[in-house]
Amino acid sequence: IAIALKGGPLALEHSIFPAREADAVAEQATQSQVINVQTGIGFLDHMVHALAKHAGWSLIVECIGDLHIDDHHTTEDCGMALGQAFKEALGAVRGVKRFGSGFAPLDEALSRAVVDLSNRPYAVVELGLQREKVGDLSCEMISHFLESFAEASRITLHVDCLRGKNDHHRSESAFKALA
Repeated sequence: IAIALKGGPLALEHSIFPAREADAVAEQATQSQVINVQTGIGFLDHMVHALAKHAGWSLIVECIGDLHIDDHHTTEDCGMALGQAFKEALGAVRGVKRFGSGFAPLDEALSRAVVDLSNRPYAVVELGLQREKVGDLSCEMISHFLESFAEASRITLHVDCLRGKNDHHRSESAFKALA
């Protein structure tokens, strides 16, 4: 994993996907951002890409997990790795506003995210998802990713989907609100 919170050029020192052997599900390169997310779970890639894009981060995530078992460890480990990378990239929390909040819509869905850079890891995630899965990602893993991110980055995080009918839209609006 590699992250640059202010965007810009970014590269991994050692890729686990030599010579582009894996297909990138969520990839983008502009003058201001480089984003490449490859977890093996397409919808998770899409959510992490949305977070990075709307936060203005450059981000590379590569993971080979035990998807032959299920999506739990891959999702959890990616959340923890991103949280740790975020904490390290943020550095000493000096001169940074400690509290922040954001709202984001996606069509009929509207979500709110509230963050405290408290060094007190805690997460409350209420997305109201109804389906068992979105794509190949279990809906319970969507909130677990955010909880793992909060734990590893040592932030307090509250994410709520205030309204929406489509679980894809509810999830994506939550990740965009966090940005």
